[in-house]
Amino acid sequence: MLSKAQALGLKGIEGKELEHLREQACALRDLHWGDRVTYSRKVFVPLTNMCRDTCTYCTFVKHPDSPDARIMTPEQVMAVVHEGQQMGCKEVLFSLGEKPEQRYQKARDGLAKLGHETMTDYLGAMCERVIDETDMLPHVNAGTLSEKEIAALKPVSASMGMMLETVSRRLLVKGQVHYACPDKVPTQRLRTLERAGRQDVPFTTGILIGIGETWEERIDSLIAINEIHQQYGHIQEVIVQNFCAKPGTGMADAPEPDLNDMLRTLAVARLILDPTISLQAPPNLQQRYSVYLNSGINDWGGISPLTIDHINPERAWPQIDALSAASRACGHRLHERLAVYPQYQNLPDRYFTPKIAERVGHIARADGLASMQCC
Repeated sequence: MLSKAQALGLKGIEGKELEHLREQACALRDLHWGDRVTYSRKVFVPLTNMCRDTCTYCTFVKHPDSPDARIMTPEQVMAVVHEGQQMGCKEVLFSLGEKPEQRYQKARDGLAKLGHETMTDYLGAMCERVIDETDMLPHVNAGTLSEKEIAALKPVSASMGMMLETVSRRLLVKGQVHYACPDKVPTQRLRTLERAGRQDVPFTTGILIGIGETWEERIDSLIAINEIHQQYGHIQEVIVQNFCAKPGTGMADAPEPDLNDMLRTLAVARLILDPTISLQAPPNLQQRYSVYLNSGINDWGGISPLTIDHINPERAWPQIDALSAASRACGHRLHERLAVYPQYQNLPDRYFTPKIAERVGHIARADGLASMQCC
């Protein structure tokens, strides 16, 4: 495992040095995960695209005055969910902007029409409908959450998630990507990770690279995640996501991380994080399947046969057959997993309420993966 000093010394390495680093990461991955690489078959439900934050790289968020701003109705949500179940999906990924009702009257009015005061209350109600009406598992990605909000969502979700992105406070100042974004204050995001840990919630987090952070800040972010996991044991996966420049944003002309930067970060992440934490890289943001696998990852994340990636709509999901072929070529076998990893399923009384535990048991194989894998 890498110390901070060792990780800092790897900044900018290339060639044989980088190749050796990736080999080390793969050796550690293979020791703990074997030849198994996973993905989750999901539907992506953007419950609302309004948000009180204004990150300068985001195209998902719409101002309430935009004709494209919306809160999905229950009928719209369940139509997507039911169609996804018919296509073999087992995860419902709820993604939403952060607390728009605290900033915008139109968001409050939209929620009131649906009988709710807050977006997290509405989210909980829709998760409950998924549990009651389908065989699928909700995974909620609702951003920063209070102790009370996590406690309310745990009974109706199998797992939760929130990208830490970075611990850099520099990016909060005027002119940087997180200026005037109250939910991107690193302390608030780290507190959410800790709150989820205290309440035994299987959690997904990650870093976003290329948004102006330094290499040291990137390392500090991974170390912060790992330290929280060592205290609570609830971080089931970490995503290393590369920034993608989008037209019409404040970072439209910003350079994207190159391939070596991504591979270097993946390998370092694998060697910093506890080996029990799954390491994921989104396959639709750079279609570099074999080199990602040969840098230490063991998971491709959620992939949908029905819905687009609403955060990166210009980047289509890969074909499962292509991921399976790339995995086999690297000596791995692709398996379908659930929204919650097997090690948490083994402790259902700790990590689930009875209703969620029953649902997980119904759709999981004996080893905790999805009961009907496609590859």
